[in-house]
Amino acid sequence: MRQRRFHGLKRIRVRQTWNKYNLFNLWRLRTPPYLWRTFFQQKWTAKSLTRGYHGEHIKEHRWERMFSRRLLSAVNMDPVYMAQHDGSEQAAGRGSGLKTRPDPDNKHAVGPRNNANMRLATPYMQMAYAPMERRLDIAIFRALFASSARQARQFVLHGAVTVNGRKMTHPSYLLNPGDMFQVEIDKVMLGTGKPKPAAKTQRPPKSAPKQEASDVDEADADAEAAESEATEAVSEPVDVEALTKQHQATLKELKDRAQEALDAQDVRLRAKQKQSLRKFVHDIKSTMSRTGKRGSDAPSTSELTDLEAGLSSMLEDLSLTPTQRQDKARQAQQQKEGGGADNNEHALTKQQLELLHDIMDRHRENPVDSSKPYATPWKPRDWMAPFAFIPRYLEVNPRICAAVYLRHPVARPGLAEVPTPFSFNISQLAFNWYLRRR
Repeated sequence: MRQRRFHGLKRIRVRQTWNKYNLFNLWRLRTPPYLWRTFFQQKWTAKSLTRGYHGEHIKEHRWERMFSRRLLSAVNMDPVYMAQHDGSEQAAGRGSGLKTRPDPDNKHAVGPRNNANMRLATPYMQMAYAPMERRLDIAIFRALFASSARQARQFVLHGAVTVNGRKMTHPSYLLNPGDMFQVEIDKVMLGTGKPKPAAKTQRPPKSAPKQEASDVDEADADAEAAESEATEAVSEPVDVEALTKQHQATLKELKDRAQEALDAQDVRLRAKQKQSLRKFVHDIKSTMSRTGKRGSDAPSTSELTDLEAGLSSMLEDLSLTPTQRQDKARQAQQQKEGGGADNNEHALTKQQLELLHDIMDRHRENPVDSSKPYATPWKPRDWMAPFAFIPRYLEVNPRICAAVYLRHPVARPGLAEVPTPFSFNISQLAFNWYLRRR
C-alpha cells in the first residue's frame, strides 16, 4: 500500500520541520474567521492549530501537566526616566487622591517606544507554550542541530545527545538555566546537510502488447535505439576510468616537474618562489587523492591544460635572471598597453591557477568522504534559510555542535521569545482554553 504524504498543499498542517511543503503552508497561513463561531469553538480551533505546531508529537496529558499560568516577562527600564525620578511616583495613584491618566506622548514613559513615542505592548499571550521550549528535543531543533523536532527526538533516543557531559536518552527532559547539551557532529551534519543521492537502478522493461505488422518496423527502430543507448551506458564507466587514469598521469607529471625545480642545485630560488612551488606540489597531491574517489569533482581536461601552462610559466620565471625578468615585465606592460592577446592568455592561465588553489582550500575544509551517510562535500539542506534563526535564550557553538540553555524565554515590550507562526489573538484563545481546563 502506498504511503500517503504527510505534508501536502490541500490540507494545511504547520509543523516544526524544514519541509518545503510545510514552509509554503507557513507562508500562506491565515487567521480563520471567527465571526460565526461561539467562544468555545474559537478556543478549541485555536488550541488545535497551536498544538499542531508546538509539539504535535507530545501527548495532550503530558502538555497539560507542563502548562503554567505564569507568563514570564521582563521590562526594560528607561535610564533617562530612572535618572529623573526615584520611584515614589509609581505609588501615587489610586487611593492617594491623584486622578491622572498616563500620557501616551510622554517622552519619559517607562519602556521602549516606537517612532510615534508610543509605548509598545508586551505580547504575554505569545508565551502560552513557553514551557514547551524547555524540552530537550525542541531545544535541539531551535539550535539548528536537526531539521525537525521529530528528528531531534530520534537523535536523543539513539543516544547521540549529552546533557552536561552525560548521555541523555529522554527527549522530554526539561532543561534548567545553565544546562549544556551537545549532539554528535555526524548526526548534525546528517540532519542539516543535503541527503546522499540514492543509487539509480534500472527497472526491467514492461511487457509490450502485441503489435500489428505495420508497427514492426517502428518497433525495430526503437529497439535499435534502446540497444545503442544501453551500449553507451555500459561503456560509460570504462571511459570515465580511462579519463581518470589520464588525469592521474598528467597530475603526476606536473608534480614531478615542480619537485625537480625545487631539488635543482644550479638554480637559486628565493623564499617566496620556494613557498609557491611547495604549495603547488601540495595542491597537486591533494588533487591526485581526490580524483580517484567516487563522487568527487575531478578536474577537467581544460583545467589540467591551464594548470600545466601555469606551471610552465612559473618554471620559466624561476629560471630567468633579474635582468631578464625585468625585460619580460616590460614587454608584458607594452603588450598590455597595445592590447595584445598573449597577455590576456597569460592572465587567464594565472586566474585558473588561483581558482585551483581556492578549490583545494575548500576541499581541505570540506573533504570528500564516501563512508559518511550524508552527501560530501557537505552542503546545507534546502529550505533551511527561513528557519535559520536562534532564540535569545540559547547560546550555540556550531563548531562543536553544543548549546547552552541560558534562561527561560520571557516576553518583552513588543517581543516574545517563543517562536510561533500564529497571531496574538490565536495564542490568547489557546491560553484561555487551557485555563478553563485546569
